[in-house]
Order: sequence, then C-alpha cells, then structure tokens
Amino acid sequence: MDREPIDINEELAVFDKPQNVKRLLIVFFTCVALLLLVDLFYHRHTVFAWEGWFGFYCVFGFVACVVLVILAKYVLRPLVMRDEEYYDER
Repeated sequence: MDREPIDINEELAVFDKPQNVKRLLIVFFTCVALLLLVDLFYHRHTVFAWEGWFGFYCVFGFVACVVLVILAKYVLRPLVMRDEEYYDER
C-alpha cells in the first residue's frame, strides 16, 4: 500500500508521541497493580474453591482473551475469509 507523505506542519496526535504512550502504560500497569492489591483484602462470596485464589479472575480473564484471539485467528478467519481476487474487476 502506498502511504501518503507526512506533512511536517501537521499536528501530531496524542499517541504519536512516545512519551504519551509511556505515560499511558505506566497508568495502566499502576491500575493493574492496585487492583491486584485490593484482591488481597476484598472478601468474595465464592461458589467454587478456586474462585477464592489470589488473582484468579485476573488470570482467568487473560487466558480467556488469549483463547478468543487464537480461536478468531485459526478457526473464524478461515471461515469468513474471501478469496484474494474476490473484489477484482473481471
């Protein structure tokens, strides 16, 4: 794909600056750490024993997200993917 030339006078977006991305990641990881700390002190009414483990829902959510991405890539994509020449003029 051809990319348009970058206009030097064009104003950069918020996430085009590396320091802003770094700040966002610091805020994100700080929130994750604080939520894990809260998990130590918060009492949950669990049904199964493993729900009471430290960080269970954090690990469960991460694993579920990874499984969804893998399923989408290797199972769903081949089902819905079009042929390369599908949109070409005949």
